[in-house]
Amino acid sequence: MAEVGGAKLLSAAFAGPHAWCNEKMMLADELSDGIPLATFFASGAFERALSTYAETSNGSDRRAVASMWSLYYFSCLTIPYVVARVLEHQALPVAFDEMTVALSADGLPRALGVATSGDWREDGEHEVFSVLAPLMEEHLARVVGHLKAVGGISPRLAWNNAAVYIDYALRTSGAEPLSDQADAMVACRLLPNGAPNPFFDCLRHEEEDGDRVCRRKICCLRYLLPGIPSCGSLCALPSQRNQ
Repeated sequence: MAEVGGAKLLSAAFAGPHAWCNEKMMLADELSDGIPLATFFASGAFERALSTYAETSNGSDRRAVASMWSLYYFSCLTIPYVVARVLEHQALPVAFDEMTVALSADGLPRALGVATSGDWREDGEHEVFSVLAPLMEEHLARVVGHLKAVGGISPRLAWNNAAVYIDYALRTSGAEPLSDQADAMVACRLLPNGAPNPFFDCLRHEEEDGDRVCRRKICCLRYLLPGIPSCGSLCALPSQRNQ
């Protein structure tokens, strides 16, 4: 457990521009209203959370509701994980069965809890699939299955939603952005173990009006929810980019 200015942090990386991560990932013991993830997704609580968010957002399209829910979830999960791993070589314990989740009143994920502060791996390199393997194998694959079964969104869409935040974290977490590794994450058809890479071709970077922009392969469907702003140039749909 790190300590900055007398305050205990889950990771020393969660300071300065990344201080907001302290509100999104913390020790499970400190997340008083946290529910074990296995219980949350298996007990009907996830379905109720989607229904609550649909009601508060006036969202009538179940897929759009589930996709937006997953964006909040993946941002809570992946950005703190990548920031800690890149800046501190700290591998936070993100195994699905050992974590908890707490919700806001609108049903959206507010924070995630981990059992411990994990371990430190002074490997001196940041090969992207080595960094992401625990996240992908021990957590994301499980959640993607629940999003399909209960929310009705395709695994391809769910992985694309996660890829957006991992790409962002890799490119912005340190003084030297890991742009090459972010590019490699979506460029490889196969993982190092030979399995299909679920992030393949999820994002692409293009030149537009002299600027390099990141663009999704699959739309997150947010345009189907009333009052939700467009994600701008990131959107896969040309008709939605300037909405």
